[in-house]
Amino acid sequence: MARPARTKRPAKPPGETPARRGRNRPTRAEAESAVRTLIRWTGDDPDREGLLATPSRVVRAYEEWFGGYDEDPRDYLKRTFEEVAGYDEIVLLRDVRFVSHCEHHMAPILGRVHIAYLPRSRVVGISKLIRLVDAYAKRLQVQEKLTAEIASCLDSVLKPHGVAVVVEGAHECMTTRGVRRSDVTMVTSRMLGVFRDQPQTRNEFLSAIDLRSAARAGKNGP
Repeated sequence: MARPARTKRPAKPPGETPARRGRNRPTRAEAESAVRTLIRWTGDDPDREGLLATPSRVVRAYEEWFGGYDEDPRDYLKRTFEEVAGYDEIVLLRDVRFVSHCEHHMAPILGRVHIAYLPRSRVVGISKLIRLVDAYAKRLQVQEKLTAEIASCLDSVLKPHGVAVVVEGAHECMTTRGVRRSDVTMVTSRMLGVFRDQPQTRNEFLSAIDLRSAARAGKNGP
């Protein structure tokens, strides 16, 4: 496979450094009080038996759902391996499931990520790619930004010949409110290096995740 001259890499993506716990971050008690306020706003009573523990449960859930703010995704890519017996083809991880939350309505985004790179001389453990996805997904997001952040981080740390990321997501801010369409999936992609510059490399990736065949089926009909 031909290796083109190295192209200029994009700037470090925004939000690369996690938001650490600071003096302006509300306390747990303040967070639980805010949940109680929302319960009252809905018209229910936060002091009734079924809701007494709800504020603390919600806060614990938020700690899990938004744990990405306390992580630096770059840390997961720092340990690499060079003993790969000269391997120089695509490394691809398909169907990485994720749960994120829309920054506009804080409703869940459920989907999967396909992530690939063409290594130069080193590779990273595949579990680290999953942790990379999770670190960005566990933040308030829009799908386009999530896609770009994953690709840019992998590209800037590993410096491979190229990176490709495709994200497929179902947005519950659209399926459970507003237009209420449950049959719609959003697809976003980010191609860097050879995946952007070389059609054959890009097509190899898209074929491997069955995206080209799906596109042809949709175009040609059943």
